[in-house]
Amino acid sequence: MSPERRLAARLWLWGPAVAQMAVLFLASSIPNVGELPGGTPDWVPHGAGYAILGVLLLRGFARGRRGGVTGRTVLATVVCAAIYGVTDEWHQSFVPGRSAEVHDLVADTAGAVLAAGLVWLWARRRPFGSPGVS
Repeated sequence: MSPERRLAARLWLWGPAVAQMAVLFLASSIPNVGELPGGTPDWVPHGAGYAILGVLLLRGFARGRRGGVTGRTVLATVVCAAIYGVTDEWHQSFVPGRSAEVHDLVADTAGAVLAAGLVWLWARRRPFGSPGVS
């Protein structure tokens, strides 16, 4: 495979995850965030943002293949998302009116765990009528 095709393949696999990381970074750069609309609890956007990141990281680690979704790639996804959550909370501690919160990191990690776990369950399911399925 040519270097250009390898680069294109890597961008296709990892570009969406990097883009989501940028979205999370930009969101955590907003100073003095007040209450969320409708009284939405803070953990909801944290969990949702990191659920999206979890799916996109797992896509990269699995090389875009359903068969690549394994316990190892799920673990790599969760660890990577959690580490990014730590760095994002640290970054947030420098933003006026924002702070680093452990419960936010828990929500971030829980979102990634939930999403990666659901994708793992989906990847393990067999199509209806496959051998071994009744």
